[in-house]
Amino acid sequence: MTTQRRPQPAPVPLPGARPGRDPGRAIKRGPRRVSAEVVAATQRDRLFDGLVQEVATRGYDNARVSDICHAAGVTRPAFYALFTGKEDAFLAAYRHGIAVVSQLMESAYREAGPAWPDAARAALRTLLEVLASVPAFARMALVEVDAAGPDARRERDALLGSFRRFFADAGPGPVEAGVDRDTLVSTVVGGLHATIRARVARGRAEELPQLLPVLTYAATAPFLGTEGAVRATRPIRPDDGPSAAAPCAPTVHS
Repeated sequence: MTTQRRPQPAPVPLPGARPGRDPGRAIKRGPRRVSAEVVAATQRDRLFDGLVQEVATRGYDNARVSDICHAAGVTRPAFYALFTGKEDAFLAAYRHGIAVVSQLMESAYREAGPAWPDAARAALRTLLEVLASVPAFARMALVEVDAAGPDARRERDALLGSFRRFFADAGPGPVEAGVDRDTLVSTVVGGLHATIRARVARGRAEELPQLLPVLTYAATAPFLGTEGAVRATRPIRPDDGPSAAAPCAPTVHS
């Protein structure tokens, strides 16, 4: 039996990765004054963590500013000095976290080598592992974003549109005549998002890395064909773990 590899946390902590009341980020009193900029940045980070954890636990609608402030160990006046309200704080935390995830995916995509299937798999693997490492952020960003208002939903839609860049090197693929490539890419991205979101919505974000084979297959099959997609699901690194094991890959019938 193979031991499942633990998801690796992002080098830059995602919002929700640490307790908002983390003693290591307390503003210490003493003769050496901390600048207002450092105080504000620390409070912002703690509020991001508190917001993500409260929204993931209570839901966006039920998470109050007072709950977020309590979870972060930050006063309400300090909260309103940084944000106009809960929606503004949610958008700021969402944008910050998504920027971290996107940068990590870009790095994985570039470093995987020139072969597009390997690069696409590496980007997917990074996405799944980073989200699995902070389930609270995964729930906030994939599930609760739907309840956070039209601006949050527009941010989510723009993010999904930006993921089209990972298919720029895929080539036309063996698609039937009359299939619009842009629509095909949008459909693939939407399907990947829906599958990941469904797992997170069921409270099973830690299992996301297990989806790597099937999501790799779904992402590459329209462009590589069946045989190429099956090859793409195979591990490209020895530490890919059981999520890349053959039993999880789609069965191909001749």
